[in-house]
Amino acid sequence: MRKTALYVPGDRPDRLAKALTLGADELIVDLEDAVPLTAKEHTRAAVAAWLRSLPTDRPRITVRINPGELGHADARVVAGPGLDCLCAAKVDDVDDLHALDAVLADAPGLPVVPLLESAAAILAAPEIAAAPRVAGLQLGEADLAADLGVTPGPDESELLWARSQVTAASAAAGLPPPLGPVSTQFRDLETFRTTTLRLKRLGFRGRACVHPAQLPVVTEVFTPTPAELDRARSLLARYEAALASGSAVFVGDDGRLVDQAVIRAARALLA
Repeated sequence: MRKTALYVPGDRPDRLAKALTLGADELIVDLEDAVPLTAKEHTRAAVAAWLRSLPTDRPRITVRINPGELGHADARVVAGPGLDCLCAAKVDDVDDLHALDAVLADAPGLPVVPLLESAAAILAAPEIAAAPRVAGLQLGEADLAADLGVTPGPDESELLWARSQVTAASAAAGLPPPLGPVSTQFRDLETFRTTTLRLKRLGFRGRACVHPAQLPVVTEVFTPTPAELDRARSLLARYEAALASGSAVFVGDDGRLVDQAVIRAARALLA
């Protein structure tokens, strides 16, 4: 399972080359916000050439495309060797994804991760999650907060509902747990760690990053500790023993009942 995804500007070949060595599980090459309008055409062509020159030993490579017709032009050019996934910016409804699917007719099997950045997208999350090619969801909170007119406080509770909608829609559609949204905080890494732990408790299982300094924090938060792994193995062993004795429920070390939901969580952790 991917834990870390690092955004890299598509118009910076020096950063693209360096990003391959930084240890991220995934690179998200950005053709959208990071690239000015006048440089879009040149950048998409340069990124397509870069994709075709990649070594085999590399992270997963995703390209974030623009919304609408600009994004369709991006997709036509970059879809091909070296590309593992498209991230579709500012998807508001399933019509956006059906249109993109038609553009990608010559790239069967290429997955798409929609970026939900508006109130309309959050309300349509279940339908978007079930659309063609969708392999996961991501949440874009800067645009979403502006659309909602909210100003997130220190505990970010203003975004709790939207975050829960995305994790619930992902689970309901049988998609992997989503990557957590980006944070521009890369100097105060303790605060970044606190917000990343909050996302983990909400069901996110990794986080997108905008700076290499964030990668070790995300990896640490989403990597099970040896104690957690030992606890999960112990639970499963005791569960098997309980089944052998004719019971599917037993009391755990913390004095609480262990049932199927707890066992599923232990298996997921070990997986």
